[in-house]
Amino acid sequence: MSGAPFHVIFDNPVIPGNTGNAIRLCANTGATLHLVEPLGFNFDDKNLKRAGLDYHDLADVQIHPNFEACLAALPDSRIFAFTTHATSSLATVSFQPGDALLFGTEPTGLPATHYEHPRISAQVRIPMLPARRSMNLSNAAAVGLFEAWRQVGYRGAI
Repeated sequence: MSGAPFHVIFDNPVIPGNTGNAIRLCANTGATLHLVEPLGFNFDDKNLKRAGLDYHDLADVQIHPNFEACLAALPDSRIFAFTTHATSSLATVSFQPGDALLFGTEPTGLPATHYEHPRISAQVRIPMLPARRSMNLSNAAAVGLFEAWRQVGYRGAI
């Protein structure tokens, strides 16, 4: 497996620029990007293309019709739900190859039915200063993915 042996899941993303940034992120790390429908844009969106630059052909992007279909496509993966509702920090997780990092939609985050789903291995949060609500979706994915990749020695990187 070249690059980061991880999966990034965006549940119902609505801002094309964030998904474009995630495409670029996954292309540069070797992670697979999973997008759960409905999407708030189409793949012809100019903002998606601009944010992803010329990395679209270098990224493994999979689109799933719903959350259950996405989970079914990752039967052996541990799923880490990134949510501000979590009490455990990202720093407490020991990531392993094959893990999946799940992020919610931009306006509202993950619904409780997703972060409390039986397939979720743990709920984690990214440390932030008090009285801050959340981070940008693509930035949060980058923070989580690079921490996971760091823990496996940046497998595949030069």
